Amino acid sequence: MQPVLPLINAKNIMPNPVTSFTPQKFMPLITRGDAIHPQASIIGDVIISPDVNVAPFASIRGDEGTPIYIGSGTNVQDGVVIHGLKDGRVKHNNADYSVYIGNNTSLAHQAQVHGPAKVGNNVFVGMQAFVYKSEIGDNVVIEPTSKVIGVKVAPNRYVPAGEVIKTQEQADKLPVIDANYANKELNEEVVSVNKELAHSYPANYYISNFV
Repeated sequence: MQPVLPLINAKNIMPNPVTSFTPQKFMPLITRGDAIHPQASIIGDVIISPDVNVAPFASIRGDEGTPIYIGSGTNVQDGVVIHGLKDGRVKHNNADYSVYIGNNTSLAHQAQVHGPAKVGNNVFVGMQAFVYKSEIGDNVVIEPTSKVIGVKVAPNRYVPAGEVIKTQEQADKLPVIDANYANKELNEEVVSVNKELAHSYPANYYISNFV
């Protein structure tokens, strides 16, 4: 990916401080087609793929656990927090990440993903949901206010609203998404809306490179 310099005031996009656990400064990599709201904060070793929409008051902080990767077409909505512990990594294609988030995934309002954590493709992480020390498979729906801690969730499952999943036995018993599941198409709709939003905000409102 080719990093692109922001086109407007970018005080909200900054390098990490040098510490014993992150001894090198990294600037976030913002790529073609991204939209970053000026009231969002992106710090340090963060890689953001194309067509990502980062909404107001989101915090993506690659200053402790690094790197943080956000896949193409993903949306990071209002008040979302993405951060990681200095120790602990997940793997994707033999590379190590503190937090890895796949393509066309939605992190809804005030959700938290705390590393070490991996979230797959086409996942919906609902409002005020929490993912920590977990791996989430593709095409999963994590309904609002639920918590997923220290487990692996298989693809095509859903976590009912308000549930706390903290044992692998619980995770293995999660229901499968089928034709009768009410939120089956939810993430597809949210991703579509956010891609259009990312390419529709005026250039003087969002930091972007689609102008």
